[in-house]
Amino acid sequence: MVEKTFAKLPDPKTRNPLVFPDGSHDPATVFLSAVIDHPNIDVGDWTYYNDRTLPEDYASALAPYLFAGAPEHLSIGRFCQIAEGVQIITATANHPMDGISTFPFAVFDPDRMGTFRASLPRGKDTIVGHDCWIGREAVLMPGAELGCGVIVAARAVVRGKIPDYAIVSGNPATVIRMRFTPAEIETLLDIAWWHWPPEKIARHLALIEAGDVAALKACT
Repeated sequence: MVEKTFAKLPDPKTRNPLVFPDGSHDPATVFLSAVIDHPNIDVGDWTYYNDRTLPEDYASALAPYLFAGAPEHLSIGRFCQIAEGVQIITATANHPMDGISTFPFAVFDPDRMGTFRASLPRGKDTIVGHDCWIGREAVLMPGAELGCGVIVAARAVVRGKIPDYAIVSGNPATVIRMRFTPAEIETLLDIAWWHWPPEKIARHLALIEAGDVAALKACT
């Protein structure tokens, strides 16, 4: 079979990689690695975010409660697709729950704010695997962990660990179905095409875009 290929993948450091036929760039589509510089956020190459509101601060738009130096981190893999309105709620959004009131009094006292943050328990990191598609206005709760190839439906509320290549929806999000058989998922994770050199990915795009796991395995 002769595969149709692109000459090359777009530069993952390009801010606006989507080019219209007239040569103009779509301002709403950004490669996150080009627009996020945050010590607590790691974003893989070719992961894009589409948001027509054109945020000034993409880190704050996605993870509004994750401050620089927070005890937890957000990790997003390569080739993820994130829709407008997605919110990633990290553990530092929590309020104290051991007292009579959950009101964060110390937040409004400059002398106590630092100790308040230090008093909160360390939450789990939030992890988004490679090649995940997160639909419009979905919410990832603190410590959510998405495997590779996960699809999150619009407005789903995700908590806990989601298995590789699952499709989830609802509040709380539950697995609707798996995209591939267990054997195929094991093969795809072994292939890990997202770690291939860009030239190899471009050369085998037809197979990556198709649903034949065995054929993709045969070319490795």
